[in-house]
Amino acid sequence: MDLIRIIAAILLPPLGVFLQVGIGKHFWINILLTILGYIPGIVHAIWIIARTPRYA
Repeated sequence: MDLIRIIAAILLPPLGVFLQVGIGKHFWINILLTILGYIPGIVHAIWIIARTPRYA
C-alpha cells in the first residue's frame, strides 16, 4: 500500500499525504509547499509517508 501512496505523492503530493494522514496539519503544509514549488511538496509527501505509521 505504501507503493501506491508514494506514486500518488509523486504525481500529486497532497493526495499522497491525504492517503497517509488524512486532512490535518501535514496535509495543509503539503498544499502550501506544493504551491510554492512542486519538488518541496514531493519531498515533504514522501517524508510523511516514510515516517508516519499507518494505523487501522
